[in-house]
Amino acid sequence: MCASSKAGPKPWRGWALLGWAALVAVGVAYAQVALLPRRAIVPAAQVEGPWPVAIVFGAAVYPGGRASPILADRVRTAVELYHAGKVPGLLLSGDNRFPNYNEPAVMARLARQWGVPEGALALDYAGRRTYATCWRARHIFGVRRALLVTQRFHLPRALYLCRALGIEAIGVPADRPGGYRGQWWFAGPREILARLRAWWDVHLWPPPVVGGPPEPLPWLTPTPR
Repeated sequence: MCASSKAGPKPWRGWALLGWAALVAVGVAYAQVALLPRRAIVPAAQVEGPWPVAIVFGAAVYPGGRASPILADRVRTAVELYHAGKVPGLLLSGDNRFPNYNEPAVMARLARQWGVPEGALALDYAGRRTYATCWRARHIFGVRRALLVTQRFHLPRALYLCRALGIEAIGVPADRPGGYRGQWWFAGPREILARLRAWWDVHLWPPPVVGGPPEPLPWLTPTPR
């Protein structure tokens, strides 16, 4: 006669359930960043203006101060919005944490070359990340409504962050035909991770940003009588 015994609990089942729950949570977080803002992406020609400002996100600058194609296209698109009367000015936000690396200065130089006057430009030298650009736009420059100018792959994340931080925004893509060298990486694996990081930054652990006194946008500041 054989003795029978009931099988004990299988610990792996609990870990499996936890793993599935984690995957579902990651998927939901990613969808919030990647999918929900897509309805707010509008081609430049279809933007109905005017809006108070176009926020232009920084990107790589090559040695010698030459703008990368991605950065040049962002500035060019914003300049076109300015000349079309869709915005009265541009907020150029980028990285300047090192003395010999200055994204906003390069952006401003291009904008001036393409016909935007100095008084229609505001420079944010501490836009080191998309989160920082959105946070500083709202809390330092007082932006409440804005057009966001960057490439289409970046716009969902930029829209998600700026909206979460209190800015009513629509996104204007700044893509060139044929795309960019290395786009498979920064629009693929890198952007997937960055979108998850954006959700984390908003809901769990806001990253440190460079603060400072208010700097109202000059074209929105009333002129003293």
